[in-house]
Amino acid sequence: MSKYDIIVLGSGPGGYVAAIRASQLGFKTAIIEKENLGGVCLNWGCIPTKALLKSAQVFEYLKHAEDYGLTVKEFDKDFDAVVKRSRNVADGMSKGVQFLLKKNKIDVIDGFGKLKAGKKIDVDGKEYSADHIIIATGARSRELPSLPQDGKKVIGYRDAMTLKSQPKKMIVVGSGAIGVEFAYFYNAMGTEVTIVEYLPNIVPVEDEDVSNQLKRSFKKSGIKIMTSSEVTKVDTSGKGVKATVKTKKGEEVLEADIILSAVGIKSNIENIGLEDVGIVVDKDKILVNDFYQTNIPGYYAIGDVTPGQALAHVASAEGILCVEKIAGQQVEPLDYGNIPGCTYASPEIASVGLTEKQARDKGLDIKVGKFPFSASGKASAAGTKDGFVKVIFDAKYGEWLGCHMIGAGVTDMIAEAVLGRKLETTGHEVLKTVHPHPTMSEAVMEAVADAYGEVIHL
Repeated sequence: MSKYDIIVLGSGPGGYVAAIRASQLGFKTAIIEKENLGGVCLNWGCIPTKALLKSAQVFEYLKHAEDYGLTVKEFDKDFDAVVKRSRNVADGMSKGVQFLLKKNKIDVIDGFGKLKAGKKIDVDGKEYSADHIIIATGARSRELPSLPQDGKKVIGYRDAMTLKSQPKKMIVVGSGAIGVEFAYFYNAMGTEVTIVEYLPNIVPVEDEDVSNQLKRSFKKSGIKIMTSSEVTKVDTSGKGVKATVKTKKGEEVLEADIILSAVGIKSNIENIGLEDVGIVVDKDKILVNDFYQTNIPGYYAIGDVTPGQALAHVASAEGILCVEKIAGQQVEPLDYGNIPGCTYASPEIASVGLTEKQARDKGLDIKVGKFPFSASGKASAAGTKDGFVKVIFDAKYGEWLGCHMIGAGVTDMIAEAVLGRKLETTGHEVLKTVHPHPTMSEAVMEAVADAYGEVIHL
């Protein structure tokens, strides 16, 4: 039996980061992976989807070249080549993780790992043991009973990345980050897209102003949106697929080539031995304390299998924190109220902290500021005037309660608000911090100025 200090089960952005940090801290470390190093994020999620979205964005630039004083006489898309580029980007990132693990002298064990009592893991018949075992098995596309996935006509996000041919019509069920990103991609590439969302707003976790702006932008680009609607059944017996959609006005039947089910994720906790060890699970999540210890000593869990936000950067932060706690370092629990969320459709969305509604529901006395990109010199020059920055401050103490952005490149801007909130920055301090001109990031300062009645450019 091979013995380690730490074994990590799963090599996604939680698992491989935890393994590398463990090695840096002097632990003899191994990582177990049943498929591709880097997990879903690098191979089937965050990274390859961004490659697809970039291709769609470039294609849209070509379509609107005249808006920039340019003439492009002939251009077309090659759907297969777009998919191939995305796969090549993913493969390169996975090789990068392989290099990092090798560089940090981490043993990579290929196969399906199953937890056993006594701090052991069985990998396809071979047993390994460790003082500490970290579960980082991630999640997959969730299936609804009314929307069973067959991988052909009703698909999940993984299939949506590698379709053999571009569908003429697509129904996207669910309008979270995955749903709207694929809706944007396929629409930009020329597919007729309809979004069906159960809740009253698309991107329902976002501030209502952001949801409304994305709805306007999407409708302008030709995406049909149905909110407060539910797919109750699908018929795949014909050439395409028919979806029965229950709306406030009654039932409607939509026809398409493909339905993409983007209704959330399901934790990968089956058949990994949790019951054999006695690890407590509730509502599809492994229960852990502030430092990711399960109820059984020596077993930990991080990432999508735990109750925190199912985001790659959260899993990475949890992995580092978990290992540093094992090493005996002085660490603070993660602040889940200051986690940025990003959606990479066009326009992009980025947010952190409380929405305006959440702040008002808490009974807080707030100052709200908003600066539209239509008033931004950089956005006008770039031809990306859709969207805005919205900020929320506590009126009494100046605490930065929330920041919500929608527009070009805002996923690269949100870190200012995250850092500001971490450092307990006040609205006055943001206002007096000189921002460079002309940039999209000026809109943050301008939105704060609007909240305090000092806005110049509105």
